[in-house]
Amino acid sequence: MKKAYLVLANGKVFEGWRFGAEASVTGELVFTTGVVGYLENLTDPNYYGQIVLQTFPLIGNYGVIEEDIPDKAQVAGFVVREWCDTPSNFRCQYDLDKYLKDQGIPGIYGIDTREVTRTIRENGVMAAMICDEVPADLSALTAYEIKDAAAAVTPDESAVLPAAGEELCRVTLLNFGSSAHIADALMAKGATVTILPYTASAADVLATDPDGIVLSEGPGNPNELTNAIETVKALVGKAPIFGVGMGHQILALAMGGKCEKLHHGHRGGNQPVKDLTGTRTYMTTQNHGYTVLADSVNATEIYRNVNDGSCEGLCYYPATPAQSVQFTPVYGNGPHDTSFLYTNYIETVIKSKKAGEC
Repeated sequence: MKKAYLVLANGKVFEGWRFGAEASVTGELVFTTGVVGYLENLTDPNYYGQIVLQTFPLIGNYGVIEEDIPDKAQVAGFVVREWCDTPSNFRCQYDLDKYLKDQGIPGIYGIDTREVTRTIRENGVMAAMICDEVPADLSALTAYEIKDAAAAVTPDESAVLPAAGEELCRVTLLNFGSSAHIADALMAKGATVTILPYTASAADVLATDPDGIVLSEGPGNPNELTNAIETVKALVGKAPIFGVGMGHQILALAMGGKCEKLHHGHRGGNQPVKDLTGTRTYMTTQNHGYTVLADSVNATEIYRNVNDGSCEGLCYYPATPAQSVQFTPVYGNGPHDTSFLYTNYIETVIKSKKAGEC
């Protein structure tokens, strides 16, 4: 057991114990409310540059199953109340401590995660560091910002993934740093998916002859991605567009809207979203720190966050065939209540294709 400290930019210090890699790290401190799915959290590109705190008190109880790890670790650091050093799962290969060490991710445990969460909720997201000694000067910590997050997690290569079964349409996915679940969901609905990096031009996208265009989720500040915003602006009206997460924000910015940073963000697989066109409230998976100001864009707000009233979805029909949602309709460790959105989108793309509109 080696003592460590979680130091917040507002000067608060929490004493705990190290696990994982023995390194000091600085990042944006955020919390996630999910009960399960710590492996998905650790590898989620949306957590790039962030120290992630799990509000659920016991983490690591089913260990690490390499087959279930979708990608390499992306978090800067990991904060838990208690980590389980004796996981119980017939598929478990080793424990969380070894995984973090192998990935070079420092962790801290034994602190009051409830108090840290309250601090973030009351004061907003802030920078923090995991270290062995509390620094006398916190100026570097208070000045910390995440920059170029999408560039850090998005591969430069393109890929073409075949539809599962009969090909019903072709969809081009602009990748802002997404995991594989969006492409998997589209393929399962009969779409052949061409994945391009978000740096692709409008001409690059149109050269794939898409029946539909999907804008993926991703990390960071959407206002930084000025070239991508211009690209999407040029694609509006060329084919039905569906935006998810960062894609929702980029589409709104391309349509003249505004985005701002949330006080403490939405992260976890239990975020309630109200359907403003019906009577349902859905549980959704989310991981983002920015929101679209619904009144800033000429669109119909269709979903709203129950907790803080922020915009969760916009529809641009009938003016232009485009729709977007802030949450993730299908994610491995979260609810699939809104998986119908992919079905609806593919049906729209097929109808548009048959009508010869694109």
